[in-house]
Amino acid sequence: MVLGTSSGAGKSLMTAALCRVLRRRGERPLPFKGQNMSNNAWVDQGGGEMAYSQALQAWAAELEPDHAMNPVLLKPQGDSTSEVIHLGASVGQCRAEHYYRDWFRPGWVAIRKGLRTLQEAHPGGRLVLEGAGSPVEVNLQARDLTNLRLAQYLRAHCLLVADIERGGVFAQIVGTLQLLRPVERPLIRGLLINRFRGRRELFDEGRRWLEANTGLPVVGVMPWLDELFPPEDSLDLLERRGRKRAAELDIAVLKLPSLSNFSDLDPLEAEPTVQLRWVSPGDSLGTPDAVVIPGSKQTLRDLASLRRTGLDAALVDFAMQGGEVFGICGGMQMMGESLQDPDGLEGEPHSNTPSGHEPGLALLPIRTVFGGAKALRQRQSPALWPPQMPPLRLEGFELHRGLTDVCGDCTPLCGDEELGWIKHHNGQAGAAAGTYLHGIFDNGAWRRRWLNRLRRRRDLPELNEDQPHHSRQREALLDRLADAFEQHVNLDPLL
Repeated sequence: MVLGTSSGAGKSLMTAALCRVLRRRGERPLPFKGQNMSNNAWVDQGGGEMAYSQALQAWAAELEPDHAMNPVLLKPQGDSTSEVIHLGASVGQCRAEHYYRDWFRPGWVAIRKGLRTLQEAHPGGRLVLEGAGSPVEVNLQARDLTNLRLAQYLRAHCLLVADIERGGVFAQIVGTLQLLRPVERPLIRGLLINRFRGRRELFDEGRRWLEANTGLPVVGVMPWLDELFPPEDSLDLLERRGRKRAAELDIAVLKLPSLSNFSDLDPLEAEPTVQLRWVSPGDSLGTPDAVVIPGSKQTLRDLASLRRTGLDAALVDFAMQGGEVFGICGGMQMMGESLQDPDGLEGEPHSNTPSGHEPGLALLPIRTVFGGAKALRQRQSPALWPPQMPPLRLEGFELHRGLTDVCGDCTPLCGDEELGWIKHHNGQAGAAAGTYLHGIFDNGAWRRRWLNRLRRRRDLPELNEDQPHHSRQREALLDRLADAFEQHVNLDPLL
């Protein structure tokens, strides 16, 4: 089990690295996180919902992601409320103050069932577990579902990861160990220092002190990695502000208060000629080459925040002057004529209209009514836009509530017409387009075709569209992560 001295210490990526290294050694690593809290989700082949970080670890282990790897997922909805996902399916909502009273036992049942499912599907595999936050939150330890309770249940060998970049690494480690109960302390088999800048020998004195004062080996000192990896949580967006020297396109991405599935933007972030500029409500939109409205966990609430700050008017003005606007899932729903939420599933509307009826941005002639079961499935469909030969095939997944229908003149984005639409404004200069297909930018050839549409408007030379799926680039990143892990970490004390 990979534990951390705090949230954001690097547990998710270190777990992914461990999975890839064990796979290289001929083992069958089985990634598992009993409970995760994230709005960055993935849908597996069976239509089960899980955290994206566990999907990433599955790919590192050369396995198909399975919701059994993350049996409890909490999706924050604001106001101390979360949607509860058990074994891939939504089972209700909870308030923070009632979670342990109402959901602790069902959550533990789901975790044990997920473990059984995973181990039965892969007999002989080695579980590689990820903890959550700090394992020694003393007010929560008795009700902790995913750290030391699980480690004790499985008698897991634990690796404690500390982030030296944040400072105070000695206090992080010693304080965490001091707060462990006597029965838990023997579970910790080694320490890992993460995100170290400079020559490793500069930490030799610190390593010796830690080993002498804790009785535990420092199994490695991982360097600060310049590679761009998928973020572990939305806080990491704050760290991704570097200006690319080769950037030629400025794409504004709305940083919605209830932003979800931000991993949809990773392929654009990885494009060397693209600079993503995250724009929060209240910020100036500027004059970008395109605007992307990503997914939202609370669509009406996020739409209201755009209205309160005037960003909605700036966006509409940008589109009407021929600007390119692209919405994904909730972002596309906001671009429609109207949104109805009679059951209050997507947050309180901006107005007091009956039946939760809320006007949209009116950039697409579509209407959305929220309700019914979630759409959870992987999809493939031929792309009809941008209209260029040869035709391309898109793949991705749906993860949304609500039914959307067309109420005016627009064009389907792909062969399955319910997956997205396009409408041109100001002649053919720009377009408002949207899709329910998460992962659309992962499709390399389509992504480049969309970028070339923007580049032609700037008289920039077109990029090569013969690009593989983003999963190939992700594999290369995981290999480089594992290379660094093997170079800097000695796993013998852990294994």
